[in-house]
Amino acid sequence: MVYKIRVILDSKDNIFRDIEIKEKQTLWNLHNGIKSAFSLQGDELSMFTILDEEGMEVRTVPLEDMSDDGDGEIMSDVYLMEAFEEVGDKVQFQYGLIDLWEFFCELVEIIDEKPAVNYPITVFRFGNVPLKAPGKSGGASGKASVAAAFMDDDFGDLDADFKDDFDDEFATEDEDEDDGFGDDFIDDGGEDD
Repeated sequence: MVYKIRVILDSKDNIFRDIEIKEKQTLWNLHNGIKSAFSLQGDELSMFTILDEEGMEVRTVPLEDMSDDGDGEIMSDVYLMEAFEEVGDKVQFQYGLIDLWEFFCELVEIIDEKPAVNYPITVFRFGNVPLKAPGKSGGASGKASVAAAFMDDDFGDLDADFKDDFDDEFATEDEDEDDGFGDDFIDDGGEDD
């Protein structure tokens, strides 16, 4: 059997692709199908989040194993028929780290496999994909600017903070007094008696 999955880009515009993929292929194959359908470049970190009927997170499946023991579940371990059990099941897909692309995937139809088709395949395209990941406000990736603002707020004016700490730590009792390191003056020419 073949799953027809509608993949919707999380943006203010309606942008989606319908991808057909065999039920016995894995989330890794769907990951590659989404990258191809939306012309996503590179090999960014990505993950699927499998959701229940209410849209609550059941489990996350990353592209690479990030667990400490190296025994975590990855995309190539999970078959499509495990992630999508029936028509209407939903999965969230995130691609990238700094420029985060977010997608909602829904199983819309289960059909018979067609001979001589190399799955996954994009069968329908709607809307133009933006050059940069859309932010929640619909503009170019708002997440990067939010991260920059977050860092600015967290760290404030580091130069001034460190300078104040440095000055406080190494202040002497009499700051007007010159340390005189290496500038001793020796008077060789005696005084006239």
